[in-house]
Amino acid sequence: MMAGETGGKGGSPWVRLHLTLGWCLLTLFLFLGIALEAMHALKLGWYLDLANETRRLLFRLAHAHGVLLGLVNICFALSIPHLGLRGGRREAWISRCVLLGSMLLPAGFLLGGIVVWGGDPNPGVFLSPIGALLLAAGGLGIVRSLFAGAPGSGRDPGE
Repeated sequence: MMAGETGGKGGSPWVRLHLTLGWCLLTLFLFLGIALEAMHALKLGWYLDLANETRRLLFRLAHAHGVLLGLVNICFALSIPHLGLRGGRREAWISRCVLLGSMLLPAGFLLGGIVVWGGDPNPGVFLSPIGALLLAAGGLGIVRSLFAGAPGSGRDPGE
């Protein structure tokens, strides 16, 4: 499969999905970063007051994780053809973990910072650890696939 191919005969249907999500996350959280800079420049109390430190922290975490996970999805999409998964169950499982984790982790930070009670985030922040666990599971699946497909391993990485 050539580097520019996405899906089609012999290609993975997940490549285009990860590329789309990656670029959407990158763009969305880039705009969030611009909005955060604007709130800082305009000295908005809702964002900058000392009582809103938790909100500021959670919004910065959402921005940083969202941009990073957008790049992770783009890199994962480009690496799918090299993992040797050939559209098996493992590829679907890994892709779903990466996709869901990439959405839940920054969403939890963002939702947790919208309404803050006495310095504590709202319950939306509990989406973040769920997303982190899904990303960790996907990462372990990727590593396992890479080692399973290593020369001399005698294992089929697509199992």
